[in-house]
Amino acid sequence: MRLRPIFKNSRTNPEKRLRKQELKVARTSSIINQDLRSKIEEIEDLESIRKLKAAYCDACDDDHNGDSVSALFTKGGTWQQVGQTEQADSRVCVGRKEIAAFMYGLRDAGFIVRSSHIVTNPVIDISGTSASGKWKFLMLYTHTDGTFHRIIGQYEDTYEKVRDDWYFKSLKAIVEENSIYLTENPND
Repeated sequence: MRLRPIFKNSRTNPEKRLRKQELKVARTSSIINQDLRSKIEEIEDLESIRKLKAAYCDACDDDHNGDSVSALFTKGGTWQQVGQTEQADSRVCVGRKEIAAFMYGLRDAGFIVRSSHIVTNPVIDISGTSASGKWKFLMLYTHTDGTFHRIIGQYEDTYEKVRDDWYFKSLKAIVEENSIYLTENPND
């Protein structure tokens, strides 16, 4: 009778080799799934922040609806405009109540007939439940005297995710230009 030598090489044990491959595939799949989940969450967060900004623009264009605007901010959130604001108030509005009052103040001033906020070029950086964003903006509005105005600038925002929803923690409108662009009614 002839004895065969026993090698402790995995090549002699296909079941052991197969088990190692299965574990490697399972680890790789887990890493890929985790990476995909992370990327999907980031895309969802980016889209939520874009929708938040769109809701802000819509609320402002709804005759500066203070309740709608302020609901987009955290409880202690801040709103401010700086730069070429002429007689506009550049103080920092802190909290939903002050933000709503400021927006309603714009409405009550009664000089804006219609407005349209246009935001472009978003640069959004997300880190967990915090984020920052920079946007270019153009606001067009019709004054009660019939002139057409434009405001050009940038927004610098910070955001906070609260119970799966994003809110403004701060919004700063940096006005670079604020002027009349048309003095005659184009329909005349």
